[in-house]
Amino acid sequence: MLALVQRVQHASVRTETPPRERRIEQGLLVLLCAVKDDADKDVTWMANKVAGLRIFQDDQGRMNRSVQDVRGSVLVVSQFTLAGNCRKGFRPSFVTAAEPAKGEAMVEAVTTALQTTHGLPVETGVFGADMQVDLCNDGPVTIWIDSMA
Repeated sequence: MLALVQRVQHASVRTETPPRERRIEQGLLVLLCAVKDDADKDVTWMANKVAGLRIFQDDQGRMNRSVQDVRGSVLVVSQFTLAGNCRKGFRPSFVTAAEPAKGEAMVEAVTTALQTTHGLPVETGVFGADMQVDLCNDGPVTIWIDSMA
């Protein structure tokens, strides 16, 4: 699995069809992509990594707290384009992205694990929809996570 994690002061995602808007305050915006070779172990690993990632400041101003420690929220937005390979030419290739049914199931599984295993408040976008994401990146702090690396 691939994730681009941003520490945010607030973030939201909107869709026109179906009409929907979800918003979080302090926490993490997680742009999440499942790839073809992902398995259940990648779901567990990614949820654990996102929940435990120490990128919030402690009392000394060091990045030493997790989203759980600061009682933040998580906004998970599926984004298959993270699998885009641009090594050749100028059009990204998405051949490594998981098929939509698998991708949706894996994104939902990470979301469920964040909620149930880690007790985090989680909002989501709509899988496969055209979404508009707004955020206030805090820091900015942006971390790239690859479960296969």
